Amino acid sequence: MPLIRIDIISAVPEIMESAISASIIKIAREKEIAEINLHNLHDYATDKYRHIDDYPFGGGAGMVIQCEPVFSCIEKLKSERRYDEIIYMAADGVRLNQSHCNELSLKGNIIILAGHYKGVDQRVRDALITREFSIGDFVLSGGELPAIVLADSIVRLLPGVIGDCESALHDSFQSGLLEAPIYTRPAEFRGMRVPDVLLGGHPLHIEEWRNEQSLKKTAERRPDLLQDNI
Repeated sequence: MPLIRIDIISAVPEIMESAISASIIKIAREKEIAEINLHNLHDYATDKYRHIDDYPFGGGAGMVIQCEPVFSCIEKLKSERRYDEIIYMAADGVRLNQSHCNELSLKGNIIILAGHYKGVDQRVRDALITREFSIGDFVLSGGELPAIVLADSIVRLLPGVIGDCESALHDSFQSGLLEAPIYTRPAEFRGMRVPDVLLGGHPLHIEEWRNEQSLKKTAERRPDLLQDNI
């Protein structure tokens, strides 16, 4: 039985099909560690043209995803199993960070709703959604890419997905800091040499160097993270 099931609801699920069929997510699915299903909102439309959007009340540009297809899809899924979270990927959601991903990787069943067009009717958010996340302060054409970002960030943390069991634990942001520079063979390339400390083989010295470099990089690129850890 999979450790986690993720159901992603979208107006254009085909955007995500290749993403769940490659790399880490593919490995998790093949090992039956994670089950990921895509659901097309148009399958829950009520008219023969399979419309799921309409003009916003009060005027304004863009189209809005209607309540009915979203409610129908989520209610069908909830009738089949209990869900720990129903997440909406939204530009005005809480900024997603690693601690959120760590927490969500411990859940059993998750629904992710990917917004599209202008967004989704507010009544969906009020009545059904338990959490809302944004992946950054910018606007995309839809929530499909953010939904895949969230799914990938969760799945890669599951036991047995990544070959090196420590790999995910040492990624950037796991400690609240950015990861130190990394190198591989050859030790020298076009005059650029790997730091001697990494070639010396002394675990304590290597760990000290990595901690120093991690702090230095974080201070230069993301000083806000240092403030968060004070």
